[in-house]
Amino acid sequence: MSLFDLYFKSIYQDRWPLLQSSLLAEEMKTSRSCFEGHASYYMDSASILAAAALGVQPGDQVLDLCAAPGGKTLVLAEKLAGKGLIIANELSRDRRMRLLKVIEEHVPEKFHSLIQVTGYDGNQFGLKKANQFDRVLLDAPCSSERHLLHEDPSMKDWKESRTKQLAMRQYSLLCSALLSVKPGGVVVYSTCSISPLENDGVVERLLKKKEGTVELDWIVQEDEASKVSGIEKTSCGFQIFPDRASGAGPIYFSRLKKIRS
Repeated sequence: MSLFDLYFKSIYQDRWPLLQSSLLAEEMKTSRSCFEGHASYYMDSASILAAAALGVQPGDQVLDLCAAPGGKTLVLAEKLAGKGLIIANELSRDRRMRLLKVIEEHVPEKFHSLIQVTGYDGNQFGLKKANQFDRVLLDAPCSSERHLLHEDPSMKDWKESRTKQLAMRQYSLLCSALLSVKPGGVVVYSTCSISPLENDGVVERLLKKKEGTVELDWIVQEDEASKVSGIEKTSCGFQIFPDRASGAGPIYFSRLKKIRS
Protein backbone atom coordinates (compact mmCIF):
# COMPACT_ATOMS: atom_id res chain seq x y z
CA MET A 1 0.00 0.00 0.00
CA SER A 2 1.40 3.42 -1.00
CA LEU A 3 2.04 6.28 1.44
CA PHE A 4 -0.82 8.08 -0.28
CA ASP A 5 -3.24 5.25 0.51
CA LEU A 6 -1.99 4.86 4.06
CA TYR A 7 -2.29 8.58 4.75
CA PHE A 8 -5.82 9.03 3.46
CA LYS A 9 -7.05 5.71 4.83
CA SER A 10 -5.96 6.92 8.28
CA ILE A 11 -8.16 9.99 7.77
CA TYR A 12 -11.22 8.55 6.04
CA GLN A 13 -11.12 5.03 7.50
CA ASP A 14 -13.79 2.76 5.97
CA ARG A 15 -14.91 5.53 3.63
CA TRP A 16 -11.57 5.65 1.81
CA PRO A 17 -12.02 2.81 -0.76
CA LEU A 18 -15.27 4.32 -2.08
CA LEU A 19 -13.89 7.85 -2.00
CA GLN A 20 -10.77 6.76 -3.84
CA SER A 21 -12.73 4.95 -6.56
CA SER A 22 -14.99 8.00 -7.00
CA LEU A 23 -11.93 10.20 -7.44
CA LEU A 24 -10.67 7.86 -10.16
CA ALA A 25 -14.02 7.98 -11.97
CA GLU A 26 -14.74 10.54 -14.68
CA GLU A 27 -15.25 14.04 -13.34
CA MET A 28 -18.83 15.28 -13.53
CA LYS A 29 -19.16 18.75 -15.07
CA THR A 30 -22.17 20.92 -15.71
CA SER A 31 -22.80 23.43 -18.48
CA ARG A 32 -23.40 26.98 -17.31
CA SER A 33 -23.97 30.09 -19.39
CA CYS A 34 -23.29 33.04 -17.11
CA PHE A 35 -24.36 35.52 -19.77
CA GLU A 36 -27.29 35.01 -22.12
CA GLY A 37 -26.23 34.51 -25.72
CA HIS A 38 -22.66 33.54 -24.88
CA ALA A 39 -21.00 30.14 -24.93
CA SER A 40 -21.54 27.86 -21.96
CA TYR A 41 -18.62 27.04 -19.71
CA TYR A 42 -18.24 23.51 -18.38
CA MET A 43 -17.30 23.28 -14.73
CA ASP A 44 -17.92 21.27 -11.61
CA SER A 45 -21.23 22.20 -9.98
CA ALA A 46 -19.44 22.16 -6.61
CA SER A 47 -17.05 24.85 -7.89
CA ILE A 48 -20.02 27.01 -8.84
CA LEU A 49 -21.31 26.76 -5.28
CA ALA A 50 -17.94 27.76 -3.83
CA ALA A 51 -17.86 30.90 -6.00
CA ALA A 52 -21.51 31.74 -5.32
CA ALA A 53 -20.84 31.45 -1.56
CA LEU A 54 -18.93 34.73 -1.79
CA GLY A 55 -22.31 36.46 -2.16
CA VAL A 56 -21.18 39.08 -4.68
CA GLN A 57 -23.61 41.97 -5.09
CA PRO A 58 -23.90 44.54 -7.92
CA GLY A 59 -21.41 47.34 -7.33
CA ASP A 60 -18.96 45.26 -5.26
CA GLN A 61 -15.19 45.59 -5.56
CA VAL A 62 -14.09 41.94 -5.85
CA LEU A 63 -10.69 40.25 -5.81
CA ASP A 64 -10.29 36.78 -7.33
CA LEU A 65 -6.82 36.13 -5.95
CA CYS A 66 -5.89 32.96 -7.91
CA ALA A 67 -8.34 33.22 -10.78
CA ALA A 68 -7.28 30.79 -13.55
CA PRO A 69 -8.66 28.90 -15.35
CA GLY A 70 -11.59 31.30 -14.97
CA GLY A 71 -14.79 29.40 -14.26
CA LYS A 72 -15.27 30.95 -10.83
CA THR A 73 -14.46 34.40 -12.27
CA LEU A 74 -17.39 33.97 -14.66
CA VAL A 75 -19.72 33.21 -11.75
CA LEU A 76 -18.51 36.31 -9.90
CA ALA A 77 -18.93 38.47 -13.02
CA GLU A 78 -22.48 37.19 -13.47
CA LYS A 79 -23.34 38.25 -9.91
CA LEU A 80 -22.09 41.81 -10.50
CA ALA A 81 -24.92 42.29 -13.01
CA GLY A 82 -22.97 44.93 -14.89
CA LYS A 83 -21.92 47.06 -11.89
CA GLY A 84 -18.68 46.91 -9.93
CA LEU A 85 -15.19 45.55 -10.55
CA ILE A 86 -13.35 42.24 -10.43
CA ILE A 87 -9.58 42.04 -10.16
CA ALA A 88 -8.85 38.57 -11.58
CA ASN A 89 -5.29 37.81 -10.54
CA GLU A 90 -3.13 34.93 -11.76
CA LEU A 91 0.63 34.68 -11.24
CA SER A 92 1.35 32.07 -13.94
CA ARG A 93 1.66 33.64 -17.39
CA ASP A 94 0.36 30.54 -19.21
CA ARG A 95 -2.64 30.23 -16.91
CA ARG A 96 -3.24 33.98 -17.17
CA MET A 97 -3.42 33.69 -20.97
CA ARG A 98 -6.01 30.94 -20.56
CA LEU A 99 -7.96 33.14 -18.14
CA LEU A 100 -8.01 36.00 -20.66
CA LYS A 101 -9.30 33.66 -23.34
CA VAL A 102 -12.10 32.40 -21.10
CA ILE A 103 -13.19 35.96 -20.33
CA GLU A 104 -13.08 36.92 -24.02
CA GLU A 105 -15.19 33.92 -25.05
CA HIS A 106 -17.72 33.85 -22.22
CA VAL A 107 -18.24 37.47 -21.11
CA PRO A 108 -20.03 40.04 -23.33
CA GLU A 109 -17.66 42.71 -24.61
CA LYS A 110 -19.68 45.44 -22.89
CA PHE A 111 -18.78 43.85 -19.53
CA HIS A 112 -15.05 43.31 -20.23
CA SER A 113 -14.24 46.61 -18.48
CA LEU A 114 -15.64 45.14 -15.26
CA ILE A 115 -12.82 42.57 -15.14
CA GLN A 116 -9.16 43.53 -14.83
CA VAL A 117 -6.66 40.69 -15.20
CA THR A 118 -3.40 41.05 -13.24
CA GLY A 119 -0.35 38.84 -12.75
CA TYR A 120 0.93 39.64 -9.27
CA ASP A 121 2.12 37.38 -6.48
CA GLY A 122 -1.05 36.86 -4.44
CA ASN A 123 0.92 37.30 -1.22
CA GLN A 124 1.48 40.98 -2.10
CA PHE A 125 -2.16 42.05 -2.32
CA GLY A 126 -2.64 42.27 1.42
CA LEU A 127 0.36 44.58 1.79
CA LYS A 128 -0.22 46.78 -1.25
CA LYS A 129 -4.02 46.88 -1.34
CA ALA A 130 -5.08 46.57 2.29
CA ASN A 131 -8.78 47.06 3.11
CA GLN A 132 -9.72 47.76 -0.53
CA PHE A 133 -12.14 44.98 -1.52
CA ASP A 134 -15.69 44.14 -0.49
CA ARG A 135 -15.21 40.46 -1.22
CA VAL A 136 -12.24 38.20 -1.92
CA LEU A 137 -12.21 34.71 -3.38
CA LEU A 138 -9.13 32.61 -2.72
CA ASP A 139 -9.35 29.42 -4.77
CA ALA A 140 -5.95 28.33 -3.53
CA PRO A 141 -3.36 26.19 -5.32
CA CYS A 142 -3.70 22.76 -3.71
CA SER A 143 -2.81 19.08 -3.91
CA SER A 144 -5.67 18.41 -6.35
CA GLU A 145 -5.61 14.70 -5.54
CA ARG A 146 -8.24 13.83 -8.15
CA HIS A 147 -6.03 15.12 -10.96
CA LEU A 148 -2.94 13.51 -9.45
CA LEU A 149 -4.67 10.13 -9.30
CA HIS A 150 -5.63 10.34 -12.97
CA GLU A 151 -2.03 11.11 -13.87
CA ASP A 152 -0.56 8.38 -11.66
CA PRO A 153 -3.08 5.99 -10.02
CA SER A 154 -0.31 4.29 -8.01
CA MET A 155 0.85 7.60 -6.44
CA LYS A 156 4.09 5.85 -5.57
CA ASP A 157 6.05 9.12 -5.32
CA TRP A 158 3.54 10.92 -3.08
CA LYS A 159 4.77 12.21 0.29
CA GLU A 160 2.96 13.79 3.22
CA SER A 161 5.36 16.71 3.02
CA ARG A 162 3.59 17.79 -0.18
CA THR A 163 0.33 18.58 1.56
CA LYS A 164 2.12 20.17 4.53
CA GLN A 165 4.09 22.52 2.28
CA LEU A 166 0.99 23.49 0.33
CA ALA A 167 -0.86 24.23 3.56
CA MET A 168 1.86 26.72 4.50
CA ARG A 169 1.56 28.45 1.13
CA GLN A 170 -2.23 28.50 1.40
CA TYR A 171 -2.10 30.07 4.84
CA SER A 172 0.13 32.87 3.54
CA LEU A 173 -2.29 33.56 0.67
CA LEU A 174 -5.26 33.50 3.05
CA CYS A 175 -3.57 36.06 5.31
CA SER A 176 -3.09 38.26 2.24
CA ALA A 177 -6.75 37.82 1.28
CA LEU A 178 -7.86 38.81 4.78
CA LEU A 179 -5.68 41.92 4.76
CA SER A 180 -7.00 43.01 1.37
CA VAL A 181 -10.70 42.82 2.28
CA LYS A 182 -12.46 45.74 3.99
CA PRO A 183 -13.68 45.42 7.60
CA GLY A 184 -17.12 43.86 7.34
CA GLY A 185 -16.14 42.24 4.04
CA VAL A 186 -16.15 38.56 3.16
CA VAL A 187 -13.44 36.09 2.14
CA VAL A 188 -14.17 32.64 0.72
CA TYR A 189 -11.30 30.17 0.95
CA SER A 190 -11.60 27.20 -1.41
CA THR A 191 -9.57 24.20 -2.58
CA CYS A 192 -10.15 21.02 -4.57
CA SER A 193 -8.09 19.01 -2.08
CA ILE A 194 -9.28 16.19 0.16
CA SER A 195 -6.52 16.86 2.71
CA PRO A 196 -7.82 18.33 5.99
CA LEU A 197 -4.44 20.05 6.40
CA GLU A 198 -5.19 22.16 3.33
CA ASN A 199 -8.83 22.77 4.23
CA ASP A 200 -10.03 23.16 7.82
CA GLY A 201 -6.41 23.12 8.96
CA VAL A 202 -5.59 26.35 7.12
CA VAL A 203 -8.75 28.11 8.30
CA GLU A 204 -8.31 26.96 11.91
CA ARG A 205 -4.79 28.38 11.92
CA LEU A 206 -6.06 31.72 10.60
CA LEU A 207 -8.83 31.91 13.21
CA LYS A 208 -6.30 31.22 15.96
CA LYS A 209 -3.55 33.55 14.74
CA LYS A 210 -5.93 36.39 13.78
CA GLU A 211 -8.34 36.05 16.68
CA GLY A 212 -10.48 39.13 17.07
CA THR A 213 -10.12 40.21 13.43
CA VAL A 214 -11.99 37.42 11.62
CA GLU A 215 -14.86 35.02 12.24
CA LEU A 216 -16.63 32.19 10.45
CA ASP A 217 -19.63 33.24 8.39
CA TRP A 218 -21.85 30.27 7.58
CA ILE A 219 -24.05 31.85 4.87
CA VAL A 220 -24.40 29.71 1.73
CA GLN A 221 -26.33 30.60 -1.42
CA GLU A 222 -29.31 28.29 -1.06
CA ASP A 223 -30.34 28.48 -4.72
CA GLU A 224 -26.93 27.16 -5.76
CA ALA A 225 -26.73 24.67 -2.90
CA SER A 226 -29.99 23.07 -4.04
CA LYS A 227 -28.24 22.05 -7.26
CA VAL A 228 -25.53 20.07 -5.45
CA SER A 229 -26.19 16.91 -3.45
CA GLY A 230 -24.09 15.56 -0.62
CA ILE A 231 -22.86 18.79 0.95
CA GLU A 232 -21.06 17.98 4.21
CA LYS A 233 -20.41 20.45 7.01
CA THR A 234 -16.93 20.52 8.57
CA SER A 235 -15.61 22.34 11.62
CA CYS A 236 -14.88 25.48 9.55
CA GLY A 237 -16.78 25.12 6.29
CA PHE A 238 -18.28 22.75 3.78
CA GLN A 239 -16.98 19.97 1.59
CA ILE A 240 -18.42 18.22 -1.44
CA PHE A 241 -16.82 14.88 -2.28
CA PRO A 242 -17.72 12.75 -5.32
CA ASP A 243 -18.58 9.60 -3.35
CA ARG A 244 -21.57 11.39 -1.77
CA ALA A 245 -22.30 14.07 -4.37
CA SER A 246 -22.98 12.04 -7.51
CA GLY A 247 -19.49 12.61 -8.87
CA ALA A 248 -19.23 16.34 -8.06
CA GLY A 249 -16.14 17.71 -6.37
CA PRO A 250 -13.95 17.44 -4.48
CA ILE A 251 -14.41 21.01 -3.31
CA TYR A 252 -13.89 22.53 0.12
CA PHE A 253 -14.87 26.08 1.00
CA SER A 254 -15.05 28.26 4.08
CA ARG A 255 -16.67 31.69 4.28
CA LEU A 256 -15.00 34.20 6.59
CA LYS A 257 -15.99 37.71 7.69
CA LYS A 258 -13.43 40.35 8.61
CA ILE A 259 -14.43 42.03 11.87
CA ARG A 260 -11.78 44.73 11.99
CA SER A 261 -8.40 45.67 10.50
